[in-house]
Amino acid sequence: MLATLIYRSQPTGAFDPSGLAELVGKAWLQNVQLQVTGILLFDGEHFLQVLEGPLASVNTVFARINHDTRHHNVVELLRDFAPHRRFANHGMLLLDLQKQRPAAVLRAILRFGTLKYQLASNDRVYKFIRHFIASSGHTAGVRHTAPDQWRFVVKTPPFLTGAAPDSADQPCQFAFQPIIEPQREKISSLEALIRGPGGGSPQEYFSTIAPEKLHEADLASKGWALAMARRLGIGNHKVAINLLPMSLVKIPGAVDILLDHITRNHLRPGQIIVEVTEDEVISGYEEFTWAIRQLRAAGIGLAIDDFGSGFAGLSLLAKFQPDKLKIDRTLVTDIHLHGPKQAIVKAIIECCAELQIAVVAEGVEKIEEWCWLEAVGIQRFQGFLFARPMLNGVSPVSWPQRVIK
Repeated sequence: MLATLIYRSQPTGAFDPSGLAELVGKAWLQNVQLQVTGILLFDGEHFLQVLEGPLASVNTVFARINHDTRHHNVVELLRDFAPHRRFANHGMLLLDLQKQRPAAVLRAILRFGTLKYQLASNDRVYKFIRHFIASSGHTAGVRHTAPDQWRFVVKTPPFLTGAAPDSADQPCQFAFQPIIEPQREKISSLEALIRGPGGGSPQEYFSTIAPEKLHEADLASKGWALAMARRLGIGNHKVAINLLPMSLVKIPGAVDILLDHITRNHLRPGQIIVEVTEDEVISGYEEFTWAIRQLRAAGIGLAIDDFGSGFAGLSLLAKFQPDKLKIDRTLVTDIHLHGPKQAIVKAIIECCAELQIAVVAEGVEKIEEWCWLEAVGIQRFQGFLFARPMLNGVSPVSWPQRVIK
């Protein structure tokens, strides 16, 4: 199987530009033995490398590249498969944009990759190369802070911890996790995450409910969530509750039931954010639309949760324009290493900026992820890096502070 891999990276202080030709010469010999071909472009600030060959060989070369301390911020841009090589008989071709004019580089690439080897001006790999060359002299990626520029200071939030459930026969419990704005050291809201009666997983809880009772139980559980929020002493903070979209459709008077839960627990509608996921089929769009209008008219906020994990996210975004959009952890995980995820998240941010929708990155576990996401303009975050969910309470928050050197 012939694989294609493209990555971008930046040189570190350990890289000596004068030794670039020698470095490529050694790589050429190693790549020939592995039947890997490709090119390396360098513009003084970034590398762009194309690798082609057997899948196992390309993976071997890329693993070696990832451990090379002469560069960092290695971002995978493309993994693909092809019937033919684009670059034949070259273990590694070096093209230095500091020494060659862009037009000459492009001509050289087209010469080395002839039509016989499926390289033409409309080829996808060629377009990556052309974009890199056009971006030379600007930033080819995102200039974010390095992880070692930050330390974390743990502070306990002003909420009660270890509050007891409202009733001994309560069918579910809730763990609360803060959504924070790190640079302002502010808790934006608390998300109430459903747990089983003994603190088990959401799957454990919902597995005990008959399918025909699922939406009724989903809506009823929000009363327990808001009761716990009240006992935690959330004050004027907001609390986010997750609702299956069809719970608003199938349960008569669902919005009135929710408003009753809010009133009984001495909270205000403006403190509540209803998060709907995109992974449940909405079969009654008219009824759902009417329920959303009722929520908004009452002052309750709306968020799309797990955006990017399902099939209906763009449709929900276009139809309902929520107050908040939460980017799913599948897009967040290792985003600092993954070009396609970066492109998608940048597009989401740009779209939400046009629509005045707040963006939350959820599932943030690594400081590298946070550094990249913060650099592209995201201000609100949720994840283990900052605070884990706590059953019947809110755990201490780890706040990032810049290291002064």
